[in-house]
Amino acid sequence: MPDPSTRSASTGSASNSSSLADFLPVDTASPDETVALGRRLAAALQPGDVVALYGDLGAGKTHLVKGLCAGLGVPPAHVTSPTFTLVNEYDGDLPVFHFDAYRIERPEEFFQLGYEDYFFGDGVSLVEWPERVEALVPPEAIRLRLTHGGGDVRRIEMTDER
Repeated sequence: MPDPSTRSASTGSASNSSSLADFLPVDTASPDETVALGRRLAAALQPGDVVALYGDLGAGKTHLVKGLCAGLGVPPAHVTSPTFTLVNEYDGDLPVFHFDAYRIERPEEFFQLGYEDYFFGDGVSLVEWPERVEALVPPEAIRLRLTHGGGDVRRIEMTDER
């Protein structure tokens, strides 16, 4: 898989000069701005991409997921945090698989979901709380950190966390 930081945020190919690195890091001033950022970033995603979203409770992960999904053709109103179901599947321009690993206590629980079919399939996997299943997150995953900046401000940046 190509380095996600060199992918175009407008066409999804590495050949254009615009990339995720051109957009990040960035501060958003509201949930709506976080959703809008996700829409822009979605253009850089390709089938088989795994996006790991790190951040504390309330950091804006689900808002960013709503934007990523919207950019992939899924209405934001259909996107909810899968805290209790662990994974939601959405039909868009590409299949989108939205994981919430917050309640996962052991990585083995992720195996029961059949995570490999999602991660290595033809869709895009978005994983909230990836640190709970870090051993299973592919090394080439796109890793984004979201942090509180005070009030509604959120900082979104690429990270090499593992």
